[in-house]
Amino acid sequence: MQIVDTHQHLWDLDKLSYSWTANQPKLNRSFRVEDYLAATEGIEIVKSVHVEADIDEAFIADETRYILELSERDDNPLSGVVANARPEYDNFRESIQQFIGHPNLKGIRRLLQSEPDELSTTTTFRENIRSLEEWGLSFDICVRDHQLPIAIELVKDCPNVNFILDHCGNPDIKNRNYDLWRERIAEIADLPNVVIKVSGIVVNTDVENWTVEDLRPAVEHVIASFGWDRVMFGSDWPVCTLAASYRQWFDALNFLVADASEENKRKLFMENARKIYRL
Repeated sequence: MQIVDTHQHLWDLDKLSYSWTANQPKLNRSFRVEDYLAATEGIEIVKSVHVEADIDEAFIADETRYILELSERDDNPLSGVVANARPEYDNFRESIQQFIGHPNLKGIRRLLQSEPDELSTTTTFRENIRSLEEWGLSFDICVRDHQLPIAIELVKDCPNVNFILDHCGNPDIKNRNYDLWRERIAEIADLPNVVIKVSGIVVNTDVENWTVEDLRPAVEHVIASFGWDRVMFGSDWPVCTLAASYRQWFDALNFLVADASEENKRKLFMENARKIYRL
């Protein structure tokens, strides 16, 4: 089966600075194209989307330039780039203008999960997000489960922008705290301009003792809420390796959707991604 991975990361610590990795020993090294190819060996990844990796602010443009250059090479499946940017700043448009027009630039992400909830509620932030429509770019939303209300308000306030909710909205799988998450996922799924990635959730488990069945409630609720036309597979590699190898996560999700039709599995693992990220 051909696969489009909608959520991979790369970072080269010899070239750029990602201070957060210092607190994550397993991730505090470079992860380059060759590492991704090794991790995905035996899985037919035909295209992938690189999502910004929370680079130190001073190096944002350097990361975007570096990843876009990698996407131009034919030795890897990287075909789309979701770049880092700061919509809370007045110079947002100027900061990304230099990359507008590159065919592999597909969207923007401003990581919200570690920021104050107020960040995305300002007039400047909302106006800058609305400007993405003019460039045909989407916005990836990455929030904690308790922050889903701010994601809902952002999507409602920018109805002409396409949004992609990362990591199933980050349910608390380890503690099985699903009630509010279920309600909020159902609410955001009612908004027509948002889709969701089935990605990243393995790190929300008891990472040393998780089972495939631990993931089932999140996966099934997301698919039931959004439907098969609005869900996309993502690996979240190498962050997923805090709990699982690429193959382990891929096999786990395959197991959970084993009873789905071949058509719906193609939508989840390839076709929706091609359409939504314009690959």
